[in-house]
Amino acid sequence: MNSKSNRPEGEHRIAVYPGSFDPVTFGHLDIIRRAAKQYDRLIVAVLNNTTKSPLFTVEERTSLLLEVTKDLPNVEIGNFRDLLVRYLRSQQAQVIVRGIRSVTDFEYELQMASTNRQLDEGIETIFMMTNPKYSYLSSSIVKEIAKFDGAVQDLVPPAVEAALRGKFGKRD
Repeated sequence: MNSKSNRPEGEHRIAVYPGSFDPVTFGHLDIIRRAAKQYDRLIVAVLNNTTKSPLFTVEERTSLLLEVTKDLPNVEIGNFRDLLVRYLRSQQAQVIVRGIRSVTDFEYELQMASTNRQLDEGIETIFMMTNPKYSYLSSSIVKEIAKFDGAVQDLVPPAVEAALRGKFGKRD
């Protein structure tokens, strides 16, 4: 046994933070940084949702996440298009991390957590409250502001700001 926990030696606590990250915002990055402190390995998993038309491709979102998390050694970036619980099993992860901004988020996330629990009782969902300064922030809002050439530097990391300018053909 590991002297710091009840886990067998060599067993790691692995969590997955899933989302579309279209694009990744400072709100997402706040959750990533805080969750990375709680787990041995945090996998940020980009959802390849075939029912949506994202601004950025899965590859672009993955690349942006790799860039903005490069200083976090226990954070990995992946992607999936299957059931989330299957992805967790494939990664030997035990925990889903979800950020909560509002009561509306909580109602939806509680339903998803209950569904995932029904599909696999061995997987837990942990809710992290968003930092209040990001409680209004969403990828949709960021895209709308960027589309109309508004300032997004306080909402997203510089690499994401540059990528948004590239998508919308805006000048520096």
